[in-house]
Amino acid sequence: MCAAEGIASVFSSRTSRKSASRAEKDSGAMADGEGYRNPTEVQMSQLVLPCHTNQRGELSVGQLLKWIDTTACLSAERHAGCPCVTASMDDIYFEHTISIGQVVNIKAKVNRAFNSSMEVGIQVTSEDLCSEKQWNVCKALATFVAHRELSKVKLKQITPRTEEEKTEHSVAAERRRMRLVYADTIKDLLANCAIQGDLENRDCCCLVPAEKTRVESVELVLPPHANHQGNTFGGQIMAWMENVATIAASRLCRAHPTLKAIEMFHFRGPSQVGDRLVLKAIVNNAFKHSMEVGVCVEAYRQEAETHRRHINSAFMTFVVLDADDQPRTLPWIRPQPGDGERRYREASARKKIRLDRKYIVSCKQAEMPLSVPWDPSNQVYLSYNNVSSLKMLVAKDNWVLSSEINQVRLYTLEEDKFLSFHMEMLVHVDTNQAFLLLSDLLRRPEWDKHYRSVALVQQVDEDDAIYHVISPVLSGDAKPQDFVILASRRKPCDNGDPYVIAMRSVTLPTHPETPAYRRGETLCSGFCFWREGDQLTKVSYYNQATPGFLNYVTTNVAGLSSEFYTTFKACEQFLLDNRSDLAPSLQTL
Repeated sequence: MCAAEGIASVFSSRTSRKSASRAEKDSGAMADGEGYRNPTEVQMSQLVLPCHTNQRGELSVGQLLKWIDTTACLSAERHAGCPCVTASMDDIYFEHTISIGQVVNIKAKVNRAFNSSMEVGIQVTSEDLCSEKQWNVCKALATFVAHRELSKVKLKQITPRTEEEKTEHSVAAERRRMRLVYADTIKDLLANCAIQGDLENRDCCCLVPAEKTRVESVELVLPPHANHQGNTFGGQIMAWMENVATIAASRLCRAHPTLKAIEMFHFRGPSQVGDRLVLKAIVNNAFKHSMEVGVCVEAYRQEAETHRRHINSAFMTFVVLDADDQPRTLPWIRPQPGDGERRYREASARKKIRLDRKYIVSCKQAEMPLSVPWDPSNQVYLSYNNVSSLKMLVAKDNWVLSSEINQVRLYTLEEDKFLSFHMEMLVHVDTNQAFLLLSDLLRRPEWDKHYRSVALVQQVDEDDAIYHVISPVLSGDAKPQDFVILASRRKPCDNGDPYVIAMRSVTLPTHPETPAYRRGETLCSGFCFWREGDQLTKVSYYNQATPGFLNYVTTNVAGLSSEFYTTFKACEQFLLDNRSDLAPSLQTL
């Protein structure tokens, strides 16, 4: 079967099958009952009153953080059935301010539960009651820990039902993985992120000493600030932090700043009613249109205590908007020698990291370029995006069965700018062995003829590696293609999770395009393995591409050739032939 005939057969009956699939899905939805609502979902609506606003008549971000934390905590406790405390909050980017008289709508639900912690997703919108207009304000992801006094908590698992819930449930495991290594990741990135010193090139008479922005404030934790266990609300602490950070930012710009982003932070320990919380803030660095303010929270119980507990630290980004809502140019900062200069340079590094992270992690899949540059400041987030993109593709529920030959199934999915393929089969091989065998891309040429050669370029860590792949010359092409591919491997987080091997193109300065090859790219592809029984594994392969790369997809290096069935059966035979012969280097994965 030629390539053209193969593609024609795949798409010849797509319309009819897609209609049938939608009909089945609609009937399934009716069977589940209309108006489905996640059992952990909690909604809060608040009218913004003068007591909630700042000097500009806009909702104080501190007040918003308290409402967000309360709503998320209620959702977590609804699932846990016991008291919960805030453990961390991921990055928050504020897209819109909220004016007095408008309504804030907050929706929170548990995305996934682990042993004693759970991820809660929060969506915040604002609403103008007169015009009926609505705006997206921000999205947030919080981690809560269930706590019982007399017994250890073991949370029940979430059962996702909708495509959105399945996606969030799947990606939550990858986000948790990032949180657990967040502190070490930032430390490593700061150590490896070279920032050019620019203090010498600035006019000293125009610099504002950082010490002029320093703020210190103390708060006494009273019963209204705490939950039913006497622990201080995480949202209340965040509100106090936002207050001192705003004062520090105002001392630099001599205006009313607007908070645009809060970087991910963790609560290092609890505080209780009766604690004194000391909040310290200072502007670490000022850029052309934004400034970073560092905030630290320490707690002590009695005035005579000399030891203070470190509760939390955070970095907040502020801008100053003019009458047209455009950012104003800010004064430069002159840091104090020693720690001040360290914070100054780390703030520059964090800005680069923050922009990379926001771009890679937060942007929509349709906005991602096929290849993005690989460097130490974004490698963690590229790995995250690589795995989460594949998991989001897997979670989609509108796949259409296009063909089935000898229990090898081919599914297709066409939406927006993407055309995706999914192949599936059962193989009598241990799941972990299948994962280890296909994790080693150096062995891919043994079963995939579209991999002529594979070279390991960089072993990033035990889970991520970059390969240079060369494919044979295809009919009609003057020269072979080559690819620079990031392969990211993940073992299951919980029972029921798949083993994952995700692949995407990256750009490396050491491997630019050369005249000898035609550079190819892959956006999202990879394998998922599910344990179906003893020595029985469901192997699924996925590939997503834009229509502009359709010719590449039909005969590409990622394994989706015109001979889908033949290639996948060769993969099965490779697994069977080598199920007892694992490479020693892979045993430690």
